[in-house]
Amino acid sequence: MTGVTVWLTGLPSAGKSTIARAAAGPLRDAGRRVEILDGDEVRANLSPRLGFSREDRADHVRRIGWTAMLLARNGVTVLAPVIAPYRDARAEVRAMHQAGGTRYLEVHVATTVEVCRDRDVKELYARQARGDLRGLTGVDDPYEEPVDPDLRIDTHGVSVEAAVRTLMAAVSASHLVAHPQQIRRGGEALSG
Repeated sequence: MTGVTVWLTGLPSAGKSTIARAAAGPLRDAGRRVEILDGDEVRANLSPRLGFSREDRADHVRRIGWTAMLLARNGVTVLAPVIAPYRDARAEVRAMHQAGGTRYLEVHVATTVEVCRDRDVKELYARQARGDLRGLTGVDDPYEEPVDPDLRIDTHGVSVEAAVRTLMAAVSASHLVAHPQQIRRGGEALSG
């Protein structure tokens, strides 16, 4: 079976991880081997010494990209919900996949800062507002939106089910994986 990396980029609390977790089940039901490379989990386990400078963030993105490429090259469908704030680092990940002949789909989980601030799943926006956190992506550190992603999902007012259906349709249309027959998490609101 052919693998693929599905890279979900967006602001903190945009819904990247929620979509990835919800899509994993239907992909497995369709016979795929699936791994989720969540940016926060990879940072904690593979990159704990990296900070949040531009260089460290780019290194973090490259490490996840390389790991995703290795897995995808070996038949795994990789869902990578990662903020990845800089276009050049994301372009490196895409180029890495292209050079290796590995399928890649960039998904911009497009949610406004205001909506993300309201969700604030990890209380990052609250901490930033209190002055306890500096360098929050999209607030006091840049987030460079993808100019031409393979897919853009605006998660404001969209259920998890609808977001996953949109993602699965794009993956299916790209002839990357078969479209599963049903999505399990109908109606649940996006949370992070």
